[in-house]
Amino acid sequence: MKRIVVALGGNAIQAGDNSAAAQEKQVEKAMKVVAKMIEKGDQVAIVHGNRPQVGNLLLQQYKGSSKDNPAMPLDTVVAMTQGSIGYWMQKALDDQFKHTDYPHQAVALITQIIVDANDPAFKNSTKPIGPFYTFNEMQKQKIYHPEYSYKQDAGRGYRQVVSSPKPVKIINAPVIDTLLKSKFVPIAAGGGGIPVVIKDNNLQGVAGVIDKDFSAAKLAEDIQADELVILTTVDNAYVNYNQPDQAPIGKVKVDQLKKYLEAGQFAAGSMKPKIEAVINFVEKTGNTAIITSLRNASKLDDGVGTIVYN
Repeated sequence: MKRIVVALGGNAIQAGDNSAAAQEKQVEKAMKVVAKMIEKGDQVAIVHGNRPQVGNLLLQQYKGSSKDNPAMPLDTVVAMTQGSIGYWMQKALDDQFKHTDYPHQAVALITQIIVDANDPAFKNSTKPIGPFYTFNEMQKQKIYHPEYSYKQDAGRGYRQVVSSPKPVKIINAPVIDTLLKSKFVPIAAGGGGIPVVIKDNNLQGVAGVIDKDFSAAKLAEDIQADELVILTTVDNAYVNYNQPDQAPIGKVKVDQLKKYLEAGQFAAGSMKPKIEAVINFVEKTGNTAIITSLRNASKLDDGVGTIVYN
């Protein structure tokens, strides 16, 4: 039996439209795949992204904001998406477990993560959230929301960017460890977790979005997971991505992967944080990490995807 942390991207559960019903259907499809991993007898903790969802919710918040009903701050909006997406995942997994003989129950956990108040990320917004915009659409958004920052995202369009501090400590890691030992399936650190700092011996939420891949790697480290699995929209990480000589990266030593990273092979805001997260996990634990697509999640024992080892 292995202990696995599975990170599932927010785009993997984004549907053709932004309605709750459409996204729930996407979540149901994803959870059927994840349930097959659990069926093998492994302990599985799930971390999910929320970039499309948190960006859309922020737009709703600001459009409906008034003096008497002000918009919620970013840390609270992250918590709101943890609750909504976690609810969909929990319901979908529990429905799946009812149809089988799995001795499991899913638990969605609102997760706080300590970040450094002096993290330089707070002075440089880089984390893309929300929908993609053309240049003209982005210019219109800046008229409505001059306080927002936008950057081009891997050649796919423009997206709003926010601060993205690194996770220092996952406060709820002991709870997650206990849940796994008790045959529960924790859904934790959703959207990278809620960033908090310690001020006057109290926890205080801060504006920012932690990269869910870094949080998944930190969680996997903290709960002594045997494996970190990052599920995304492609079957492998690639060198020379979208070039005529594009080539998939299969089984690779962490030192070689670091060379690819240093050579600028991975796009910021896209594959780069996933590569950095798996490097951190493998170097700190000596265990294996995998980057592959959701459709390959039930075939991990067959050696699919980019497999990173020490």
